[in-house]
Amino acid sequence: MLEKALEDVDLVVHTAGPFQREAECTVLRAAISTKTAYIDVCDDMDYSWRAKAFHEEAKAQGVPAITTAGIYPGVSNGSGGAGPTILATSFLLLGEDVIAYNKGEEIKLKPYSGVLNIDFGKGVRKRDVYLLNLPEVKSAHKFLGVPTVSARFGTAPFFWNWGMEAFAKFLPVELLRDKDKVGKLVKEIDPLVRAIDGIVGERVSMRVDLECSNGRNTIGLFSHRKLSVSVGHSTAAFVQAVLEGSTQPGVWFPEEPEGIAIESRKLLLERASQGTTNFVMNKPSWMIETDPKEVILGIYV
Repeated sequence: MLEKALEDVDLVVHTAGPFQREAECTVLRAAISTKTAYIDVCDDMDYSWRAKAFHEEAKAQGVPAITTAGIYPGVSNGSGGAGPTILATSFLLLGEDVIAYNKGEEIKLKPYSGVLNIDFGKGVRKRDVYLLNLPEVKSAHKFLGVPTVSARFGTAPFFWNWGMEAFAKFLPVELLRDKDKVGKLVKEIDPLVRAIDGIVGERVSMRVDLECSNGRNTIGLFSHRKLSVSVGHSTAAFVQAVLEGSTQPGVWFPEEPEGIAIESRKLLLERASQGTTNFVMNKPSWMIETDPKEVILGIYV
């Protein structure tokens, strides 16, 4: 049925999340079988690596595919107007240990712990962000060779963070890992989230801090007034890159040069940053001659 739908299609964009707890890469498999280019906006570490397992099959079929595209992951590599799906994703992540890396060693940490106060620049300023199990951490470690990597997430208003902390500490892990139960919880909470979003807005901001072994530090900042709009621009930027031939056959993460060619990345970021209120990119990490030492990714919505 899905294969039939993909006939005479140039590219499929898989956005039907949450991706958490999904055992099958059904859309990717259909895309490979019909030789259709593929992008997903997966934000789940396990799912993204299951997708990566189809690399050789996609390569053999000549199919270019990117997993974890979109805005975050994607150009970075909450609710904030992106709908109940991202709210469900956030709750499901509270049931997962956080994978991070410290000097090359994989470590497991508690979700929504390790709070840091990060300055996201004009329009957002300093905000608290908390550890979550985000896929950019493992892919940055594996493909960019960064020995120390962590990622954190926070949301507004500040009391939502208190609620997320409480859920992580006091709700049974079994509940947080059950998509059906989390779905019911989201139905109860989502109307309140929508109402408050109408007051506080849906601004999104990302900051990436890179510390190099020679002591050099560099950052990237990306802020937009509307997450729902910025998500579209970011996803479209990946679509255009794939259709323009920037992606080689196989399943790739955005960090891999075969996924987005290095010479195409400046244009991708220019497209993704349409309408941003603050967009700052120092010398990109993949162009730094010395080895990267540590990456910290912060996301605030």
